[in-house]
Order: sequence, then C-alpha cells, then structure tokens
Amino acid sequence: MANSPERERVLELQDHIIGTENVAEFLQRLSIMAAEALSRDTSSRIECGVTLKRRRRTATVGGSTPKAVLLDQIEQLIGDGPCIEALRIKAPVLLSDMETDPRWPTYRDALAAEGCRGTLGVPLELGEDSAAALNFFAFSAGVFTAGVIQEASEFADIAGGAVRLAVRLGTAQSLAEDLTAAMESRTSIDLACGVIMGQNRCSQAEAMAILTKVSSNRNQKLRVVAEEMLSNLTGGDIRTHFDAS
Repeated sequence: MANSPERERVLELQDHIIGTENVAEFLQRLSIMAAEALSRDTSSRIECGVTLKRRRRTATVGGSTPKAVLLDQIEQLIGDGPCIEALRIKAPVLLSDMETDPRWPTYRDALAAEGCRGTLGVPLELGEDSAAALNFFAFSAGVFTAGVIQEASEFADIAGGAVRLAVRLGTAQSLAEDLTAAMESRTSIDLACGVIMGQNRCSQAEAMAILTKVSSNRNQKLRVVAEEMLSNLTGGDIRTHFDAS
C-alpha cells in the first residue's frame, strides 16, 4: 500500500485534521476510507466500525455504515471479541469464520444472525491512556487472507499517525467527551436489554438480538430505539450518568 491511493488519502487527512475539534468525526471518515480500501483489495463487501478505548473503557464511536456501527456495538455490549482483544494485545486479531472458530460463541452467534461471516480487529495506538481499533466485517468466509491482514495493518499504522497528530494538537478533551457520549449511549442500550431480559426471561444475547431486530426494522440507531423504549416505559426522559474519569 506504500504508493497506493489509500495511503495518499490518509495522508491528506493528516493535513485536514489540523485544528479539528472532533476526533470521533475523523474516525468516522477514516472508517469509510478503510472499508472502501479493503473492499477494493478483496473484491468483497467489507464494513468497518471504530472502537475507542480510554482508561480501560471501550465504546463504538463510528462506522462506515449504520450496519457497521450496529455490528461493532454488539461486541461492546457483550464485552469481548476480536476488536477488544486487539486493543488488549495491541496486535491484529482475526475471527476468520463464524461457523468454525470456537472463540466468543455468544458474539459469533449474534454476528452470524446479521449475516456476518468473519471479523478482523486492528488496533490504532493513540497515546498512553487512549487507543482505537478498526473492526472490519466480512460477509463471506475466507476474505481475510494474510495479505489482506497486512494491508489493514499498514492502513492502521498510517491512520494512527493522523489521529495522534489530532490529539497532540489539542483534541484530547474532545476525545474524552466523545467517549463519554458513546458510553452514555451504551448505558441506554444496556438498560434496554435488561428490561427485555426481565420481560421475556431471556439471555443477554437474545435481548440484544430483539433490540437489534427492532433497530433494523425501524432503520433507527440502536441507541435511539433503546432510549425510546426506556422513555415509553417510564413516561419521561431517561438520563444516563457516566463519569469518564
């Protein structure tokens, strides 16, 4: 990818990031570029979500499409999977096939229900207490070959430099605010899943599947569906409380 258009586009982002006040918006744009790059490399449909980690907490902050955001949020709700593992070990983590890989069974079942067949988590180093990861999703098995993993890793290396530049230029506070907002969104989803579990006497994975189905049918974000459900339940606005410190 050394002289590819993808590298040139990411380098352009380094210029555009100067003075930005919204790291989450940059990561959103980056996820679209990453998905487009790997889709071209593999001649397959690839989606990309972005997970942000700060002070041992992780949350989805963007994605190439609403579908990518939804798939990424499933991992955050379950609390384990390739992307979270990639952040932990600071190296790419591959789940090549939902049907044959024995790891993360709850996560695999939830993604398989959405038509996803493989995932690849690739970390981005941002600083001492912050990191991000690109979470790639494939909808056919065997897409993430050794060559594709190398391409994704090189892309992440360049992208990480652009994000680190943004942080150095004064966006650290925005990073914290973005994570706080993402965590508050996750809290609403967690609460809604808890209500569904109580009402239906089902597991967390089954509750998430119900919430996800409603989100897809309504073409609404998972957070919006969760907040509307909680608001209807209580008859008033729902406020979440999250301390990012």
